[in-house]
Amino acid sequence: MMEAKKKKLDLICMGRVAVDFYGQQIGARLEDMGSFSKYLGGSSGNVAYGTARQGLRSSMLARVGDEHMGRFLKEELEMVGVDTRYLIKDKNRLTALVILGIKDTETFPLIFYRENCADMAITADDVNEEYIASARCLAITGTHLSNPQTREAVLTALKYARRHGVKTALDIDYRPILWGLTSLGDGETRFIASDLVTQQLQEVLHLFDLVVGTEEEFHIAGGSTNTLTALSNVRSVSQAELVCKRGPLGCSVFSESIPNSLDEGITIEGVRVDVLNVLGAGDAFMSGLLRGYLNDEGWEKSCTYANACGALVVSRHGCAPAMPSKEELDNYLSRADQVPRPDLDPELNHLHRVTTRRKKWDELCVLAFDHRSQLVDMAEEFGADLGRIPVLKELIFKASRAVSEDLSLTGKTGILCDSRFGQSVLNEATGSDCWIARPIEQPGSRPLTLEHGNIGSQLVTWPLEHIVKCLIFCHPDDTSEMQATQEKTIKEVYEACCLSGHELLLEVILPKDLPHSDVHYVQLVARFYSLNIKPDWWKLPPLNRISWAQVSALIEANDPHCRGVVLLGLDAPAAQLKEGFNVASTCKWVKGFAVGRTIFSEPSREWLANQIDDDMLIQQIKSNYCTIIRAWQQRSLIAEKLIAVK
Repeated sequence: MMEAKKKKLDLICMGRVAVDFYGQQIGARLEDMGSFSKYLGGSSGNVAYGTARQGLRSSMLARVGDEHMGRFLKEELEMVGVDTRYLIKDKNRLTALVILGIKDTETFPLIFYRENCADMAITADDVNEEYIASARCLAITGTHLSNPQTREAVLTALKYARRHGVKTALDIDYRPILWGLTSLGDGETRFIASDLVTQQLQEVLHLFDLVVGTEEEFHIAGGSTNTLTALSNVRSVSQAELVCKRGPLGCSVFSESIPNSLDEGITIEGVRVDVLNVLGAGDAFMSGLLRGYLNDEGWEKSCTYANACGALVVSRHGCAPAMPSKEELDNYLSRADQVPRPDLDPELNHLHRVTTRRKKWDELCVLAFDHRSQLVDMAEEFGADLGRIPVLKELIFKASRAVSEDLSLTGKTGILCDSRFGQSVLNEATGSDCWIARPIEQPGSRPLTLEHGNIGSQLVTWPLEHIVKCLIFCHPDDTSEMQATQEKTIKEVYEACCLSGHELLLEVILPKDLPHSDVHYVQLVARFYSLNIKPDWWKLPPLNRISWAQVSALIEANDPHCRGVVLLGLDAPAAQLKEGFNVASTCKWVKGFAVGRTIFSEPSREWLANQIDDDMLIQQIKSNYCTIIRAWQQRSLIAEKLIAVK
């Protein structure tokens, strides 16, 4: 293990990496698909992604096109921590694509678009010896043995691995179409016997320490449709550990000679689940297996991880995004016999959602200008054309970006902006380093109604990075009818976000005509958690120290993966906000603020009244925004002094 710690990487994955377009209509033919979800795919890409989620230091050795899809794959891998230094941009070829659907549990129409694709253009010159030597293990997939050029690259990598004591693993990953054995449209067929393929596999099997495959994949490697005979034939040319995947029966490991039955190997039973589809199960299995194998946890533990990873993925849509995180997998294994449908288990689904988030936000200074009715009232007050409101929002955004740059707050600033007047702002901000949330509520509605109708149909058109902000005016003393109506809507919004992959920011404000107390906010947070509504973000007003302690206890007890709380402003004076920031600094869950009218209201009034021009508006908003940011940044120091005095 000491030698392992000296290595920079646990694993290098070499092989297929592609973009998967999964049909969203379950049970339909590809001919009838109306929409597709885009995921990272390709066997090696999936394993690099899956092992990184399991905590391994994984790297990807492949080529992708120097275009949108190649950049997508690079970003997806980096998002989970995969090293992409050797994910090479190919300027002459496009990234490989796969289009596939789920007809039933065993039928998945599939078309590979891999004609002269980037990942099949890798050469021996792309393989760096020092890079291979930096890893504990090199994992290859069988497809790259099907072409003379990629085969040479694989053999070069294996040569370097053997020279430097790097473990070598092969996922046979047999796809007849990728060996040229089926028609171009038949990506679904999983087995066709071929003496040539068997020969080409057997020529290299002695170079591996670990060989993994289904029974059918061992049939092609061993040249026999009798599994035991095939395994014996593989054993005659390789001393590798052989792991035979047996579907719902689990898997069997053979370290020495092949016995008279599969069950006589080291056999670890699989986890029984209801299958949505079998796509991606093998890559998930390999990811879990390598976690245990490379951490020297023994075959029973390694195969338990592998079987469980496969079980989770077959119950979900997609391959890479369905891969479990380490925490999620361990939770599942602790109670797998109680979870026949992982896709329907609330605890597991919540863990999958919150432990696979795309970006960290440790601190946030958000300029909130999602206001609609307030700006309409303001414009009408001064007789301004409502068409000026979108221009106003563009100027506010320009000011916010300038402040972010001036104060070097990259990754710490954000916006709250609506699509009604601010769609151009949302378009410009998307894809940047900006935290973005947008409202869905009808301004001022009580009971809560949604501005643009059904939440599910709305989210179909939203970028995934956009956070759903929902403001609800509610009170613990609301009538049972009001509570039921509003809570039903919030529940639907939360479930839609869970399904779509969008984060939810829940803003809670007490109605003006009912009693106001910090205790009421604590009660409301507790109420939503009791309904199993776990927003990614809370937006709350400044509270007293006791109430923040109570909110903290609620979050820790109900959702320790919560992103945190941002403080709302309610048009309060800057000095009042500053005091609230200081008190909130005692609560670790308060990550920042989302303040609007305190910053932009007065300059906007003057601009709509034609009393100041664009530049003056921007300068005033920048000044006000900087004042609030400084108040936020100074909060900890002042709070420490207050605590010391007490």
